[in-house]
Amino acid sequence: MGYDLITMGRIGVDLYPLQTGVPLSEVTSFGKFLGGSATNVAVAAARLGRRTAVITRTGDDPFGAYLHEALRGFGVDDRWVTPVPGLPTPVTFCEVFPPDDFPLYFYRRPKAPDLEIEARDLDLDAIRAARIFWVTGTGLSEEPSRAATLAALAHRAGAGVGPTVLDLDWRPMFWRDPESARPFYTEALRYATVAVGNLDEVEVATGVREPHAAARALLDIGVDLAVVKQGPKGVLAVGRDGEQAEVPPLPVEVLNGLGAGDAFGGSLCHGLLAGWDLDRTVRHANAAGAIVASRLECSSAMPTPREVQAALDEGAVR
Repeated sequence: MGYDLITMGRIGVDLYPLQTGVPLSEVTSFGKFLGGSATNVAVAAARLGRRTAVITRTGDDPFGAYLHEALRGFGVDDRWVTPVPGLPTPVTFCEVFPPDDFPLYFYRRPKAPDLEIEARDLDLDAIRAARIFWVTGTGLSEEPSRAATLAALAHRAGAGVGPTVLDLDWRPMFWRDPESARPFYTEALRYATVAVGNLDEVEVATGVREPHAAARALLDIGVDLAVVKQGPKGVLAVGRDGEQAEVPPLPVEVLNGLGAGDAFGGSLCHGLLAGWDLDRTVRHANAAGAIVASRLECSSAMPTPREVQAALDEGAVR
């Protein structure tokens, strides 16, 4: 049996402070969680009942062992999660200053194992057979991950398979500058059928920030669906076929905004797999993201179908 969703990209250990509104220098206790954008998307979709797997790499260390255990606990297939001897599993810290300030501190030195994914090690048949394949912009930031990401995308292109999603996932600390990133984003977008990003990310990818113009620029590059997350203004989704949805955010008391985008991504995949119309898909994804924003953690905060439906029925996250 094939996979509903295979994601490829970052994994790591999130160490989140158990005190909010406190700078990292004064935090006294932390919670340990599975993290990494592509990994969280796989977890989010698994929580919604989808069969998922992630392609990534960890260190050959106790944190790597923890990540395998966590993935299996969430129902995500870890068969393509392999160790890289000599490189430590990445750790990410954050500070939590609700409602909208959540600085991230990535410890990915000398190099993150998830950037050591090799094209020759990919199960291209499984990638091609997946109903949805999801990659991230971070995977384009260094070799050999860049070549592996583009090889996987190229293998699906023109095959008449399901959606191929590029999460723009712009992290400035992984690149020299936006101009150095844009050519690789452009190449990846030519293979992808869906692009997802916030205003900063679509501007890096296209040079355009205005949401409707950015969506059009993404469609012009070659995708069939452009999803532009606008923060407090909600989400704009525009399809090549003319279908469009602009959905306001769901009211929520934000505790930690990190991970909300990954919940959105997993739910977006769920809606695409279900064949829902664009408006329903984006509303469901918005609700999933809002639920995670109301919780401290990321992976373990991903909502169930019942929780998403309850938020939609109430019109807010309680």
